[in-house]
Amino acid sequence: MPLLSRWFLRSAILWLLLALTGAAVAAWPSGGAIPVAGFTPTIVHLFVVGWATQMILGVAYWMFPRPGPARSFGNPAAGWMVWAALNAGLTLRVAAEGLATVQVHGWLFFVSAALQLVAIVGFVVLIWPRTAPRA
Repeated sequence: MPLLSRWFLRSAILWLLLALTGAAVAAWPSGGAIPVAGFTPTIVHLFVVGWATQMILGVAYWMFPRPGPARSFGNPAAGWMVWAALNAGLTLRVAAEGLATVQVHGWLFFVSAALQLVAIVGFVVLIWPRTAPRA
């Protein structure tokens, strides 16, 4: 298994743990002392993008066919950029939810979404040649 896939999968597991912890805290009867209801979209985002999407990207990077005699995984720098952008975007998403009452949070949401979009487009560019039909 390539190192990048291991990082995607380990990151996915960490985001899953964070999402499950957030869900447990949100479900805990706090009597209104902790306003966690506003974090529900972030918890869902961590499950879907943090866990499921990263798990899919890590396995796809590892398992998609590698064409050519070199059987290369593609440009490793592009793969690491995808991993970094996706995780930075997720981290900013969590930070933006925490700063929901501060004026700057709107920009954090935008940067978070932009980083995640860059990550997905980068992954498509990285993996697309590996989907070509074999000659």
